[in-house]
Amino acid sequence: MKERGSTYLMAPALAWLAALMVVPCGLILALAFFRRGIYGGVEYTLTFENIALVFDPLYAGIFLNSARIAGTAVIIACILGYAAAYAIAAMPRRQQPVLLFFAVLPFWSNYLIRTYAWIVLLNREGLITQLARWAGYEGEMPQLLYTEGTVILGLVYSYLPFVILACYAPLARLNPEIAEASHDLGASGWTTFMRVTLPLTLPGIAVGAVFVFVLSIGNFVTPALLGGGQFQMIGNVVYAQFLTANDWPFGAALSMVLIAIMMLLLVAQTFAVERGTGRADA
Repeated sequence: MKERGSTYLMAPALAWLAALMVVPCGLILALAFFRRGIYGGVEYTLTFENIALVFDPLYAGIFLNSARIAGTAVIIACILGYAAAYAIAAMPRRQQPVLLFFAVLPFWSNYLIRTYAWIVLLNREGLITQLARWAGYEGEMPQLLYTEGTVILGLVYSYLPFVILACYAPLARLNPEIAEASHDLGASGWTTFMRVTLPLTLPGIAVGAVFVFVLSIGNFVTPALLGGGQFQMIGNVVYAQFLTANDWPFGAALSMVLIAIMMLLLVAQTFAVERGTGRADA
């Protein structure tokens, strides 16, 4: 009876997920096995050409480049996010909610507005250039906008709060007596961190890393605005196939490969979290 009640409570959420996630993904998957019409649209003739084209060196290279950019953003975000979460967790309890509020404050504004703000800051007549001129710098300013570094900066800025929140949770639950015992046994602060604190909080890092990677590799707004269209990521290619080239089947094939990569990462993250939680409980 208790299990039946739990099933009834889960039913609305499961129906919501099925209607707005499972069914659309199923339609995209089916669309990937049809042909593009002569004048656009979909010709319902079964084919595997779209799947084969995904692995063409051109598109495979875009996938790898997107993964490299997303991976770089993950590394930077995890280093900055873990350091911030560690600092917040070390503060007195009553101050931690205030610091977490400031950490997630960027989410209170629209994503596009936050991205355009970087354009205002980094363009040749932007605030950073003006501050450099005010400080007395008279040379030619380096290119700050429309570079790969700017794209990575925008991705890190946009998704850093996810890493902070994901890392803060295990750090806040960490028993301080474990670190004290390590110190009593003669371990230095660095040794305690590397051999005790870091392994016990790795599940939080894994969650944050997967969040940043999954959201970054499929992002098309940040590369389009901060990269000036000079850096093609797979999200931009999918966007172009649906809205410019009008090749929905190939766009669906690219989307399905991207979704498959994301699902594999989420499964790996789940195993990592479960393994880390079991190790911590032991």
